[in-house]
Amino acid sequence: MNIRSLTRGDGVVIGAAVLLLIASFLDLYSFDNVPDSVDLPSLWGSGPVVFSVVLAGIIGAALLVVARGLPQVPKIAGLDLGQFGAAFTVFAAWSALGNIFDVPGGFDNINGSGGAPSPGIGMILALVATLLLAAAAIATPLVPALKGALIPAPRPAAPQPYGAQPPGGYGYPGAQQPGGYGHPQPGQPGQPGQPYAGQPQPQPQQAQAPQPPAGDFSPFWFAVPVPRPLFAEDGSPTPIAELAPGTWYLAVEQRGAALVAQTQDGRRGVLQDTSGIQRG
Repeated sequence: MNIRSLTRGDGVVIGAAVLLLIASFLDLYSFDNVPDSVDLPSLWGSGPVVFSVVLAGIIGAALLVVARGLPQVPKIAGLDLGQFGAAFTVFAAWSALGNIFDVPGGFDNINGSGGAPSPGIGMILALVATLLLAAAAIATPLVPALKGALIPAPRPAAPQPYGAQPPGGYGYPGAQQPGGYGHPQPGQPGQPGQPYAGQPQPQPQQAQAPQPPAGDFSPFWFAVPVPRPLFAEDGSPTPIAELAPGTWYLAVEQRGAALVAQTQDGRRGVLQDTSGIQRG
């Protein structure tokens, strides 16, 4: 799971889930003129509230975060985990709203206090938390500010120039090539590949350094603002990977408006949507 793929909207979801968990330990309802010695139950004291509000909201938040962090989101009945998570958060918010207007009854005469119960601080905070969960789940794919990376990506090191090789290596101009077949050493007749006497000596060819591709393109590091698919270089419509925000990728070639990108595990593909990318 890549935590750098989490967005600001996912941060709101996580914060709202923590608030919901805290609210579940606070009072479910309250009464006027209740003695301090009376312990009022928390949200965990009502089964319907626990299942329809607390657990539904927390499960929905977990599905949203897991779906964002997985490189390939699994689908169930044609819906991915993120869509199931959004449905859970909306259901939790709707259930919390219903429990605000219809507080669990049966406590009208608790210790003779009399009066109808009103929503407690726990129920009120649970409503606020579930509303935040549902709003973040629905708005994150739509609001650009919420689609930004939650954890900024570190600045990458400068990429090595295209075709650069260490001095003295094979193919480097001016490097000494080892003797052997096709590379006779002066003054050593009789070795394999040594021309016979009287035959013209071939002129050694100077090794050529690899040339960069046509144009002025140089490889560079970049990051995407939102998750984007990476397609195969052969033009297949099926994505081979997904580029996640908060991770640096290496652009190795430009094809019109598209880029050929290389992932951290060595896979190469075409990034068709290059709008808003951040260059390193």
